[in-house]
Amino acid sequence: MTPPNAATEAFITASEAHSAHNYHPLPVVVATAEGAWMTDIEGRRYLDLLAGYSALNFGHGNQRLIEAAKAQLERVTLTSRAFYHDRFAAFCTQLAELCGMDMVLPMNTGAEAVETAVKTARKWGYQVKGVLDGRAKIVVAGNNFHGRTTTIVSFSTDQEARADFGPYTPGFEIVPYGDLTALRSAVTEKNTVAVLLEPIQGEAGVLVPPAGYLPAVRELTRERNVLFIADEIQSGLGRTGRTFACEHEGVVPDMYVLGKALGGGVVPVSAVVSSSEVLGVFKPGEHGSTFGGNPLACAVALEVIAMLRTGEFQQRAAELGEHLHAELGLLTGTGKVTQVRGRGLWAGVDIDPSYGTGREISEKLMAKGVLVKETHGSTIRIAPPLMISKEDLDWGLDQLQAVLAV
Repeated sequence: MTPPNAATEAFITASEAHSAHNYHPLPVVVATAEGAWMTDIEGRRYLDLLAGYSALNFGHGNQRLIEAAKAQLERVTLTSRAFYHDRFAAFCTQLAELCGMDMVLPMNTGAEAVETAVKTARKWGYQVKGVLDGRAKIVVAGNNFHGRTTTIVSFSTDQEARADFGPYTPGFEIVPYGDLTALRSAVTEKNTVAVLLEPIQGEAGVLVPPAGYLPAVRELTRERNVLFIADEIQSGLGRTGRTFACEHEGVVPDMYVLGKALGGGVVPVSAVVSSSEVLGVFKPGEHGSTFGGNPLACAVALEVIAMLRTGEFQQRAAELGEHLHAELGLLTGTGKVTQVRGRGLWAGVDIDPSYGTGREISEKLMAKGVLVKETHGSTIRIAPPLMISKEDLDWGLDQLQAVLAV
């Protein structure tokens, strides 16, 4: 990898001196961005094939989103939920309609939304299903990534995310992802209140479950009076070629957990969306967030919803995604790529460990003007903004092919 220039090195040194080392970024310092491209403080341009882990589905500086944010900045940005504001009803109504649900509980970050889903499921279990107090169980999948709060890492199998953060929150059972036999054994009618799954596991390397798995989960949860919670924070809102990844198998969960792209890469916006029976368990004072559902967030999210309603981004992700996977599939014959997985404009590419780690491949691509990020050692993730042109996508794939050809 080419060493960073003096200005970049100085900036990184200053950042490392005064920030906690909870991330290991690539050594690039971004100054501006537009569409699918970012420019660093040295004036070098990079093609963004990560899109903020799907937070930037609509690209950097999307003018519709920027204009929506600017207009709202001049009106009112925060009221807290102590008062109503004039963007709130439209946001909740339109997001519920997009999801085919009744009610919305807005938060800010994805982790907050997952925490909200956990609390909702437990409260529903006690008040509606009749589970004995303190006995509620939620079944989750191994290799999950739902966030980093103490409760969420309590049901993580990633020791890097979990170690040294105990004592851990009880009430969760972990089963292998995609294993229906293990799931059936874990989902007991008496105490289980929910099954919480990512329809496609992102952080694990863009793992797509076996065909028929999600419909079987849906059938099992209905049969045993258990909520099916779909964490679509990364997979949802157009990324896979549908509005929600669950749609690929005709599945409608009881609850969607949304975030990332809902804020358009402009502001953090997340939400739990479900039926009135489920979200209706909350009474004033039992859950909340000062910034959740604030006017600025609602204004931006309303524009996101409007763009998704056209179907343009979903169609683009489907068509370009088919091209992406066809091109990546050719790399498996090189001997340096062992497997490619994913759906739509989202792919996990496993590099043969004898050739290099995911980090090393990411650094080599950065030197060629392409930004991706590794996960789990030997995997790189590709998830460009959905508005990327075919020409730019092909150029990025050419750089990957060049790196692997060395």
